[in-house]
Amino acid sequence: MTSGRSAPAHVAVVGGGIVGLATALALSERHPRARLLVVEKESRWAAHQTGHNSGVVHSGLYYRPGSLKARLCAEGARLLEGFCQEHGVPWARSGKLVVATEEQEFPRLAALHDRGLANGVEGLRLVGPEEVRELEPEARALRALHCPATGVVDFAAAARAMAAVLEARGVELCLGSRLLAAGRDSPGTWRLETTSGDLETRGVVACAGLHADRVARLLGVRPQVRILPFRGEYYLLRPEAARRVRALVYPVPDPRFPFLGVHLTRTVGGEVEAGPNAVLALAREGYRHRDVRPMDVAGYLGYLGFWAMAARHWRTGAWEVYRSLSRRAFLRSLRRLVPALAQEDLLPGGSGVRAQAVAPDGTLVDDFRIQEVPGALLVLNAPSPAATASLAIGRHLAERIARILELP
Repeated sequence: MTSGRSAPAHVAVVGGGIVGLATALALSERHPRARLLVVEKESRWAAHQTGHNSGVVHSGLYYRPGSLKARLCAEGARLLEGFCQEHGVPWARSGKLVVATEEQEFPRLAALHDRGLANGVEGLRLVGPEEVRELEPEARALRALHCPATGVVDFAAAARAMAAVLEARGVELCLGSRLLAAGRDSPGTWRLETTSGDLETRGVVACAGLHADRVARLLGVRPQVRILPFRGEYYLLRPEAARRVRALVYPVPDPRFPFLGVHLTRTVGGEVEAGPNAVLALAREGYRHRDVRPMDVAGYLGYLGFWAMAARHWRTGAWEVYRSLSRRAFLRSLRRLVPALAQEDLLPGGSGVRAQAVAPDGTLVDDFRIQEVPGALLVLNAPSPAATASLAIGRHLAERIARILELP
């Protein structure tokens, strides 16, 4: 890839998920004279986290006020809706209910309401059982939080649309190009060795998702965290049962754990997905139980942060594994939300793997985490709502790398 190029590119974005593509999009908008590359190891865009989620466009309800997540989620949702409208990507603003099924959940529901208001979520309100029945007739709730700003979208289609815009703008798109090694030819130039050739660039933005820490190490950076992959497994409701769910029905989340719990989502395609759970995968791209990579497992076991996390969350982890193996246990979680569901209503669905950054003390990193080094930005943690916030994250990263490199 270096052959024929008279000068290094200005920026290479490593990672072709929706955050990487959105970053390249922002750079191409703000710096149209800059030479840009997007480097993706797979043969298609959005092959991993972007293409394996339930497609929820979050409103900003859950995130600590003032955090990067809270700041970028609402802006990202607005930008994403506009992008989808402009480029014909399927999306809908469907609304969501977060339901409290026990009185002991009321304080957490109220705290969630207050947090959403602090983050500027529009239309948010607490509702009682009668209004719950109007919104979701089959749902069970003593009290609920109605969030009409939540929506659904096909994130993989959005990513493909971003790639099409980038191609039209002359950005060099490098599929099937896995990063093998990296080094500095000079203080102002990176040389990136990939499976499809070498390239030179002044700056790098790494949006590598499940391999974020590995890519950081390839760039000569000691990352502040380690990525652990958590598999989320879904069922589909059979069509007759899917009629019991109008939009999105969520439980009140456990604030000690950065996952939202098993929920029901009517997708933009009209299906209803049930899930996901959160089980530690035995491979970074471990979408099935039988997917095991000994090198990945050895990496977990050799990390002190893994053992600290396991000591802190072993009860929750054991329950998630049990629910993964037992359809009956999974159904019990769903019936807390919609009691009329039965075992025969559950059909096999897909799965996704979430890249969760874990600190050396075992803390599950909750906010987006970006590490800056000379000539590069490394996105080390970008869990949900990163897809929702992708265009806002892209603008944030574009501003930072442009400042570092003094882009034209």
